[in-house]
Amino acid sequence: MVAIVCGLTGLCYAELASMIPIAGSAYTYTYATLGELIAWIIGWDLILEYAGSNMTVSVGFAAHMVDLLDWFGLHPTARWIAPAYLPQGLQDLQGHTIYGPGWHFGFNIPAFLIVIIITVVLVRGIRESAEANNTMVLLKIAAILLFIFAASHFIHPTLWHPYAPNGWSGILTGGSIIFFTYIGFDSVSTAAEECKNPQRDVPIGIIATLVVCTILYIGVAVVLTGLVPWQSMVDDAAPVVNALKKLSQQPGGHSLHWVRLVVLIGAMMGMISSILVYQLGQSRVWFAMSRDCLLPRFFSRVHPKYRTPSIATWVAGFVVGIPGGLFDIGTLADLSNIGTLFAFVLVSIGVLILRYRDPSRHRSFRVPGGPVIPVLSILTCIMLMAGLPIITWMRFFVWLAIGLVIYFFYSRKRSEFCPPSETK
Repeated sequence: MVAIVCGLTGLCYAELASMIPIAGSAYTYTYATLGELIAWIIGWDLILEYAGSNMTVSVGFAAHMVDLLDWFGLHPTARWIAPAYLPQGLQDLQGHTIYGPGWHFGFNIPAFLIVIIITVVLVRGIRESAEANNTMVLLKIAAILLFIFAASHFIHPTLWHPYAPNGWSGILTGGSIIFFTYIGFDSVSTAAEECKNPQRDVPIGIIATLVVCTILYIGVAVVLTGLVPWQSMVDDAAPVVNALKKLSQQPGGHSLHWVRLVVLIGAMMGMISSILVYQLGQSRVWFAMSRDCLLPRFFSRVHPKYRTPSIATWVAGFVVGIPGGLFDIGTLADLSNIGTLFAFVLVSIGVLILRYRDPSRHRSFRVPGGPVIPVLSILTCIMLMAGLPIITWMRFFVWLAIGLVIYFFYSRKRSEFCPPSETK
């Protein structure tokens, strides 16, 4: 279901990216189609989307780092490797309570450090090459396949009954919660102008990416839910490796001890790659909004030596790193999901508006089926948003309210005297 929603929206992204190949992603698209106010809203929303995604991934990375240390027999103090806010508390693998639900004195140092290290890399302008990225992708896929095939021998079919214990509403909520894991297709759509044949290559790239991800996710989900009770994975930032650890301690499960190490390394490489890409994207949103005078101009300053938007990159790093050290993975994932879905809705609306306002404009790629796919994208995104908890909606509205106050009392006045930029 989530893959279908992303496929619909990805095609809308591809059409806009082929028309407006400028830094800023959906912010740039909406500026060109819906005007400054909506562009501000989507830009403010994108900051939440990118930040929430990377906060979530950084917490997941920290959990896997702790598991890696545990594999080597090292056990740091829980206070400095767990978030300060734990709505479900924290238990060890034996079920013993380490912290009760709520706040405690502590900070997730590994989550903070990985974001800061990647921020330094981005400020210096060192980017992963295509060959290195391809190698990491292959290793990640190999680790996933190893888990699926090795752990499938330990499945207990009784754990699959009932397979949907919370019914359709549970499936909808689950799709809403894991939605952020599918949003990597944005990087495919924004490269539309660089394709030799965008009308063929872009949709193939988007659909192929989603198909492969969906097959791998289904494989992991089927195996994992057959290994341990689904309740034990609630708010677990590293459910796969923790399940492998439990099984490796059981009779006949020693072989999974080494499988766990390979999966750990593959997962950590994948998360490092994800954080790097989305930190880069977030800093570009800050940069684009600053260039349009919607944010202070110093965010668009370029480092004299490294020629990167260093201030925007550092701000984005601390905006992600500090909350990543404080909050649990569930809270951060929900914020990322609602921000992402809201951005997708506006992008799909932008396709419809541009079709009406500027039908003759050159499009290297055009979404097939007229208005059908953009409309379906809007409706399905709203359906998934409806599956998110009410507290997430409240936090989202508070975030938007803060953004609107900043816009009307600061950004709107400054943008009137801003030199024209490429997005205007």
